Amino acid sequence: QVQLVESGGGLVQPGGSLRLSCAASASVFSIYAMGWYRQAPGKERELVASISSGGSLNYADSVKGRFTISRDNAKNMVCLQMNSLKPEDTAVYYCNADVRVFYGLGSSRNVYWGQGTQVTVSS
Repeated sequence: QVQLVESGGGLVQPGGSLRLSCAASASVFSIYAMGWYRQAPGKERELVASISSGGSLNYADSVKGRFTISRDNAKNMVCLQMNSLKPEDTAVYYCNADVRVFYGLGSSRNVYWGQGTQVTVSS
């Protein structure tokens, strides 16, 4: 029903920057909050940053001042600008969206995930 397609991961040196993008697609839908999570090997998935439909922002303490989340409602996209990257930022990053899909006379609301994109910070 809803597809989230991520792009922008890769290998970068400490102190470098990367920009992740995620585009949502479906037939007829409305998106509430969007966000980015990450999961490092041997660790639980954790919230990195989120942005509500109204633009309210939330960041993990570990990325405040370094990462910036933004969204383009017209394009159903969310981006994560990551600056001053550290080795501990290495993880698979997942896009997340809270979406209501409309069909016929009804609708359903669910949380959807992208396939994940690898970010590796290493010299």
